[in-house]
Amino acid sequence: MGTIEEAIKQKSFKDPYNKLVVNLLYTNSYMVNSQQALFKPHGISPEQYNVLRILRGQNGVATTVSSIQDRMLNKMSNASRLVEKLKLKGLLKREECPNDRRQVDILITEAGLNLLNEVQLEVEMANKQFVNLDLTEVAQLNDLLDKMRG
Repeated sequence: MGTIEEAIKQKSFKDPYNKLVVNLLYTNSYMVNSQQALFKPHGISPEQYNVLRILRGQNGVATTVSSIQDRMLNKMSNASRLVEKLKLKGLLKREECPNDRRQVDILITEAGLNLLNEVQLEVEMANKQFVNLDLTEVAQLNDLLDKMRG
């Protein structure tokens, strides 16, 4: 892919901080586009994949839309809309909570678990390809990104 300067056809940046922010935003866009292409043949979006992974992590315990929203990677995603689309695809189910009729319990279905299992190896291989770093570099970048967010 080359440098950020080559990618966006810019000779230089005002300062290294500006370059880093632009580089992170550009890289995020690259990752999102790569993930969209990966999930499209499976009929889901990266955000829907995130919801399914959250539900799988519940290990059969129902959760709420607000709990899903709190755990989503993209906080701007509309969890209610994503849940409805996944329900229509038969990948999760929504049930009225017996203890509180205002609350809706959400569970992943067998079809949702099967889809996650089907794409897991593909996702793992794609992640290594998208990242294009060795394990030492991956650990270092993870540490730096955690530090950056404070």
